[in-house]
Amino acid sequence: MLLRWLEVRDFRPHESVALELSEGLTVIRGSNGSGKTSLLEAVGYLATLASFRRAAAGDLVRAGTSSAVVRGEFSVGDRRLLVETEIRADGGRNRTQVNRQPLRRAAELQEQVAVLSFQPDDLLVVKGPPGERRDAIDGAILSLRPRTADSRQRLAACLRQRNALLRQVGGRGETGLDGEGRRSLDIWDDRLADAAETWAAERRGAVAELQPVMERCFRRLAGDGDARVTMSYDPPWLNSGLKAALAAARGEDLRRGVTTVGPHRDDLDWRLGGLPARSHASQGNQRCLSLAFRLAVHDSMTASPAGAPLLLLDDVFSELDPARQERLLGMLPAGQILLATAGDTPLGARPEQVLEVTDLPRAPTARP
Repeated sequence: MLLRWLEVRDFRPHESVALELSEGLTVIRGSNGSGKTSLLEAVGYLATLASFRRAAAGDLVRAGTSSAVVRGEFSVGDRRLLVETEIRADGGRNRTQVNRQPLRRAAELQEQVAVLSFQPDDLLVVKGPPGERRDAIDGAILSLRPRTADSRQRLAACLRQRNALLRQVGGRGETGLDGEGRRSLDIWDDRLADAAETWAAERRGAVAELQPVMERCFRRLAGDGDARVTMSYDPPWLNSGLKAALAAARGEDLRRGVTTVGPHRDDLDWRLGGLPARSHASQGNQRCLSLAFRLAVHDSMTASPAGAPLLLLDDVFSELDPARQERLLGMLPAGQILLATAGDTPLGARPEQVLEVTDLPRAPTARP
């Protein structure tokens, strides 16, 4: 897969920018605040219809304008995919088309093109709160198996409905729950438990697939061939089932007006040398763990129908010592890579082109 060109209009700080891209490594260089990361974000949005910085759609639109447009052409095997998306600042429905035909579901695009981003904030996957690790494994699942998006959306919808019902009848505790309220909660407990157990199975499958590759990547990146790296997902409700856990927590849920147990509260246990990586690993090893996780995801994505993903590297080398920079360069796979940096190109890198943000041309008014 190859992104041949990219055009953005009114995206983040960019009024109008065009990039002609090549195979191999492209370095996008610019000072802090120049918009180099925003160009990587535009590439990611074009392939996934979501911001890897987890920004709301309206935040992607340049201040003072009503919408942003991102266009690009992918080569996938012997096919060309022209992807065009309009992002509205007012929160209205965004429009995306592929080869001039409206796109019905994001998963249809993600099954054909794939990107994977590496960012300095990835460190939070190791040292941050549980939500960071949940988001990381869920994002990996969606990248590896885009059609699982329906299962995740069903889980989110069931959780919203149950929480709405808890707020509606909450504050009174279980003793204040009437028959109708109890029956409604029973229904949503069943639905949430079913959706949650489906998604938990996806998480456990992804962990089993990624963990050994993650350990291998960490050993190579950290220069420690004997390092023991584990990643596990064993939520406390799994053995008894979520329905039983929801029943046990119902009184507390009613008092608080929110569901207190389930996949949205779970954590993944990352360990280095048998000790929790969040609290016991050095920051250098925490960074290596986060990179090893992304490299493991890349390895699995390469075997997916979309093939090896386009890599987006946002200034990841600046936080590594020279030895680890060299090892990471040696581990980067063949294929298209976009590297944004505020400094010099890493030693040993052999870019096909180096683009200065301040010198990029404007997007043409029309392109065949």
